[in-house]
Amino acid sequence: MSARLRKLIGLFGIVAFVALYAVVAIAIGERLPDSLWVQTAYFAVAGLAWGIPILPLISWMNRGH
Repeated sequence: MSARLRKLIGLFGIVAFVALYAVVAIAIGERLPDSLWVQTAYFAVAGLAWGIPILPLISWMNRGH
């Protein structure tokens, strides 16, 4: 598979994952208590945590230069 095709597939995979991740994170966030500290901590962690599952996809996209 060519590098350009891998990157195109990865692009759509990342966009789809981030969109689904955002919907799930917001749905969970709506069910949290109405505490500013709880919501701030949750959304800070959720806002950064999306990158961890994406790393294998990015690695696959950049393989075989």
